[in-house]
Amino acid sequence: MTDQAFRLRELINVNKPMIDPANKDARIIAVSSGKGGVGKTNFTVNMAIALSKLGKKITIIDADLGLANIDILLGLVPRYTLTHVIKKEKRINEIEVEGPNGIRIISGGSGVMDLVNLSQDELDTLIESFEYLNKDSDYILIDTGAGLNQSVISFIQAARELIVVVTSDPTSITDAYALIKNIKHLGVNIKVVVNRIESNKEGYEVFHKINSATTKFLNYELESIGFIYEDANVKKSVKNQVPFLIGFPNALASKGIELIAYNLENNSKYDQPNGGFSKFIKRIFKSKDRS
Repeated sequence: MTDQAFRLRELINVNKPMIDPANKDARIIAVSSGKGGVGKTNFTVNMAIALSKLGKKITIIDADLGLANIDILLGLVPRYTLTHVIKKEKRINEIEVEGPNGIRIISGGSGVMDLVNLSQDELDTLIESFEYLNKDSDYILIDTGAGLNQSVISFIQAARELIVVVTSDPTSITDAYALIKNIKHLGVNIKVVVNRIESNKEGYEVFHKINSATTKFLNYELESIGFIYEDANVKKSVKNQVPFLIGFPNALASKGIELIAYNLENNSKYDQPNGGFSKFIKRIFKSKDRS
């Protein structure tokens, strides 16, 4: 992996585009959870729509290898994945699928794992492809798998920010803490969304439990960006394959997701770095090199 990492660094330096200072890099956010079943993917899809309603251009990269739930939630059937781009069978604009409110979805497929063993030519193709996404997006949301594996860690390390979705379930809280403990050293800004709450009090209590533990034992303070209420309309939207923000715009869950999107855009900790997208690429392969 050392030789490949060296070739990648050379490749990035050679192909690094001249960036107009007036043009900002896309804000890249990984979305993950300590365990499955907490509503992570549903959150990602509706968050994308909420951000698009704020006038932002959004791309979702479905990097959850085990469960292609974004396709199911939206009733979409992507014909092509990132693998086709790596193999030069398709360009990235040919594999993207348009979702509600103009959000774009890129299916990672097995291509997410293929990142480990790319040739120099394939790396060149991938960098150019990702640069296209960067130029045409305000936010790139990466829906990772749940738990801890190399694919999840790679994307979390590569992103500038991480949103951890958690519920009041004790196993969800415990697993979320385990996730944070294992990636805290990567220097990622970690935000928390508490899903399926019955009251604001419950949301604050769940966040306080996790934040108290990370502050005490990891010397790391988390950031809360909001809560989402338990809402029967969410289950209905999944059955209808229509995001709840579209199908039930006045539902409690919809109001919660809109507030979180507003907080993310206006009230959350974020520093726009110079060459942020280049750093994203480098971090993916830096994490691979350590595996």
